[in-house]
Amino acid sequence: MTDIEIAKSVKLENILDIAKKAGIDEEEIEPYGKFKAKISNKIFKRLENKKDGKLILVTAISPTPLGEGKTTISIAIADGLRKIHKNSILALREPSLGPVFGIKGGATGGGKVQVAPMEEINLHFTGDIHAITAANNLLSSLIDNHIYFGNELKLKKVVWKRCVDLNDRQLRTVETGLSGEKKIVPRKDNFDITVASEIMAILCLSKDIFDLKEKLGNILIGYNEENEPVYAKALNAQGAMAVLLKDAIKPNLVQTLEHTPAIIHGGPFANIAHGCNSIIATKLALKLGDYVVTEAGFGADLGAEKFLDIKCRKANLKPDAVVIVATIKAIKYHGGIEKEKIQEENIEGLEKGIDNLYRHIDNLKNKFGLNVIVALNKYNTDTEKEIKYLENKLKEKNIPISIVEGWAKGGEGAIDIANKLVETTQKEKNFRYIYNIEDTIKEKIEKIATNIYGAEKVEYSPEAEKEIEKIESMGYNKLPICIAKTQYSFSDDPKNLECKEKYNITIRDIELKAGAGFIVALAGKIMTMPGLPKVPAAESIDIDENGEIIGIF
Repeated sequence: MTDIEIAKSVKLENILDIAKKAGIDEEEIEPYGKFKAKISNKIFKRLENKKDGKLILVTAISPTPLGEGKTTISIAIADGLRKIHKNSILALREPSLGPVFGIKGGATGGGKVQVAPMEEINLHFTGDIHAITAANNLLSSLIDNHIYFGNELKLKKVVWKRCVDLNDRQLRTVETGLSGEKKIVPRKDNFDITVASEIMAILCLSKDIFDLKEKLGNILIGYNEENEPVYAKALNAQGAMAVLLKDAIKPNLVQTLEHTPAIIHGGPFANIAHGCNSIIATKLALKLGDYVVTEAGFGADLGAEKFLDIKCRKANLKPDAVVIVATIKAIKYHGGIEKEKIQEENIEGLEKGIDNLYRHIDNLKNKFGLNVIVALNKYNTDTEKEIKYLENKLKEKNIPISIVEGWAKGGEGAIDIANKLVETTQKEKNFRYIYNIEDTIKEKIEKIATNIYGAEKVEYSPEAEKEIEKIESMGYNKLPICIAKTQYSFSDDPKNLECKEKYNITIRDIELKAGAGFIVALAGKIMTMPGLPKVPAAESIDIDENGEIIGIF
């Protein structure tokens, strides 16, 4: 059976029953049909003095085209904790339409560990990402409208980009205003995918609607003729944008196939954005559950680093345990084994590729000071010899490992890791950030690049140097850093999988996200508007004669 067929074969509980299980009162729920709901802002006042639960962060080794199953493992752990009678809550990101119709497919887990209704979550869900797209493009419309009617603010350079929640490389750079109408000023513009929009980051980093509105007003839209910054509040844009986002800021409640409550909210990518679900959702989950399972996008060098250095810093969060997801196939891939031979037993490939796992463990355990456990997402092609090799290697380094079979067995396949995590969350930790917020922009970038990526040094393009100087002169040097970099390698070269030779990280551009409160450093050739593969997943997605969606994986 396909994932979507498995999901549809399970009878879901009414969302009001899931809310009750999560400790949410009926008047605090705004249902979107029988199986989805928004959680009302009313709940935060009631729970403000309740003690927080334990926070478990799920991350992974550097991803491969084979897929590592980070979301699958997250769901399995939450279900596994329920199996051992622990009050667990799942807190995940919302899927973007770009990957759903592109190369990656859906992002709701797989097999017997999924969040549901999977096809609705993967598509329009409750409309949050559409609302972000609308707010983003409303600001673009207001900017160009202001220029059309005389440009009182004397805008000379517009840095705000439009967005759409689809992979469309044709929109990376466009010309707008070509109608030839009187007073319309043609200009070059750009599109980001919505999950890379600053408004997505703002939504995920805001405390409430009022904080959201303030952050929206602080968005840098461009520079005037005196090269002074101009912000969205100069156009009185923040109120209307906040109105478009008034429902989107409320977390979404759904369930796993085993009826574990799941809060899904916000969806920035980790390779081009900060890669974490909303602060609101995570903090709410911590009030509702004794154990909260959340994930950060892509590998630990990207999502986990940003979760820890950006989100934890802003929200005063400290994970009690970190799970690093790995697969035998992915480790062999990092060892140079070709995809066509990846299912064959190959200890030599494991020996060569295990360094990628070691580096992620070292970063989280010794650089960030966190308690780590490795989750091996087991495939039926894994051999006993390969699994034993991995177990022995991690035992030598005193790193706990658990074989997780959630895809095939559901929560039952994650009982071992659930028990180990309960024990791990009780241990002392010495959590610390990779850089000090008082460091210069370059010092912060270089500490991430050398300590987390393992680079020799950082090189900057003339454009990046100029932007750093400008940002520092504007007084924004004390913001955290969000590096946009390929997910496939510790380096900025997606083909450099093993990273055996010395390498540098090249920062080609810098973008100030004054509203979100961080600085984006673009490394290598990473694009904030992805493209589709030669054969996109969209070609397999359809609707049948019964009105049922098929083909989402």
